Amino acid sequence: MSHESGILISFEGSEGCGKSTQISRLADRLEEIDHRDVVVTREPGGTIIGEDIRHLLMHADSSQSIFPETELLLFAASRAQLVRELILPAVREGKIVLCDRFLDSTTVYQGVARQIADDPITQINGFAVGEMIPDLTIVLDVPAEVGLERIKHRVSDMPDRMEQENVEFYGKVREGYLHLAKSLPDRFFVVDGLAEPDEVEISIWNEIHSRFFEQD
Repeated sequence: MSHESGILISFEGSEGCGKSTQISRLADRLEEIDHRDVVVTREPGGTIIGEDIRHLLMHADSSQSIFPETELLLFAASRAQLVRELILPAVREGKIVLCDRFLDSTTVYQGVARQIADDPITQINGFAVGEMIPDLTIVLDVPAEVGLERIKHRVSDMPDRMEQENVEFYGKVREGYLHLAKSLPDRFFVVDGLAEPDEVEISIWNEIHSRFFEQD
């Protein structure tokens, strides 16, 4: 699965870190300023099958009894469908794909926070995505307490199952992302999620422009 023409950028971070806002802003910049073809998607979800899995994972009454191993495999199933149905074709067509979460969410949420062993996670992730590794992964870093407080003040949606986890869980999630970023510095870019949204947007734009477009 080579992806020489397009670009895959994933956004990661704990709940309430501001990913959705920044993905929307970046998509607008890429389309309006740089005139790029942009595809925005999310995990779990992004396809009909993926959205069905998302409902099962996040909102179905039965989700309260999901074991960590089941959760891991369901996320991977949604990801496998998303890669083959949407991401890979878009990248091959030269488009820029912005994905709200990708394989690193599994490494952190199921691996670090749920404490599933590394080997099965690595193997399952690899099976799900093939060679479709992000060209850049942006982590919006916020303290666990801040993320949870932001969730409480959302007016539109009831918290889903993942958003109902406690502060200790999200402390582990944050540590997991920061550890990943340190171990893979060429792929990861960590942004202070406590900064003003305009500042975060500029930081992300500058990083993407310097990595991918300066030669244009």
